[in-house]
Amino acid sequence: MHWTNVGVGGPAGDDTDRMTDHVPDGLSPAGCDLRACTDRLRPDHPVIRTDRGEWVLLRHDLVGRAALDPETFSSATSRFRQVPNGLDGEEHTAFREALDPLMSPAALARYGPVFERIAAELIAGLPRGVSVDGVADIGAVFAVRAQSAWLGWPAELEGRLLTWMDENHAAVREGDLGRTAQVAEDFAEIIRSALAARRSTATDSTDTTGRLLAVTVQGRRLTDVDVVSVLRNWTGGDLGSIALCAGVLIHELARDPRLQSRIRDGATDPVLDGIIDEVLRRDSPFIGNRRTTTRAVDLDGVHIPAGARVKLHWTSANRDESVFGDPDAFDPVVHAPDNLVYGVGRHACPGRALASMELRALVRALLAATTTIRPDPDTPPEREVAPVGGWAHVPVLLT
Repeated sequence: MHWTNVGVGGPAGDDTDRMTDHVPDGLSPAGCDLRACTDRLRPDHPVIRTDRGEWVLLRHDLVGRAALDPETFSSATSRFRQVPNGLDGEEHTAFREALDPLMSPAALARYGPVFERIAAELIAGLPRGVSVDGVADIGAVFAVRAQSAWLGWPAELEGRLLTWMDENHAAVREGDLGRTAQVAEDFAEIIRSALAARRSTATDSTDTTGRLLAVTVQGRRLTDVDVVSVLRNWTGGDLGSIALCAGVLIHELARDPRLQSRIRDGATDPVLDGIIDEVLRRDSPFIGNRRTTTRAVDLDGVHIPAGARVKLHWTSANRDESVFGDPDAFDPVVHAPDNLVYGVGRHACPGRALASMELRALVRALLAATTTIRPDPDTPPEREVAPVGGWAHVPVLLT
């Protein structure tokens, strides 16, 4: 896949005049570090187009405009039903009103100690003084255990979920639609088996899955299709995202002993949450969300036709020089109002409180159980490449 620069000249509505000047092969998204690639493109090309016909918004103001205009930029982008993220209008609002309370701070309060225990046990079991991978050995395992505890799923699913994460990751990187569809169906089967097991035994109906099964939307219980879709949305994306977020955070901690000390010296939960959000702003593995235009629209002089596939590139928007100055400058307080790590608008991520609680628990456990976290001098970290962000491997030494 190659990216095409989209210029701003030519008469309004003339798409062909705007698709000129091919980006050099070195900037092809396939195999490129998306953070570095979009940093090079964004100043001169705030809107680009892939050779697959997808329009990609790179600048902060354009991403925000699209996210805040769901009437023009529809979230119904898949031929499969996606609840609630793939819904629009009143239907989306009804599902969010029914589902969001399951991830409210009040509903999550009981899980704080659970996540802390899971993180502490995981870190305690890791070797000291030898290389461990912040993504595979820490992030992925913690994500599966924390999400399973929150959902009320049995520990026996851990192996299947970790295997699925590897297969899903490989399918995404290959861009093989057939393999991606099969991986999605494999995950749906994991969900169905978890639901079948709990329906056949006396299980806790007050855990998250139990509460989900009791949810009503406009007076009706969720269908099995919708339950599977919700759980796929909550877990399928979140498992990989939390693992990659952990990798980004561990990489930052390992390379910045002062940040380790700052947190160890008694950072409150709100301060730590701000630090985590700012680290993820600078290097966000939440690459983007897709939309479909319901009508023609002009963005910064670029005409995008109706029915176009559009990508809101959160990673690029969060590094926009016109908003943040030096995109790598670290200022959790000043940058917080413009941080788009969890999106903005009606479709902003409903799992923000959950992700923040999980990541906070993991960072605290890491720092409580160690005196230093440092990069492995013998094995350099490895960046992820398009279409995935963050780090593929983060080898560190815990002492």
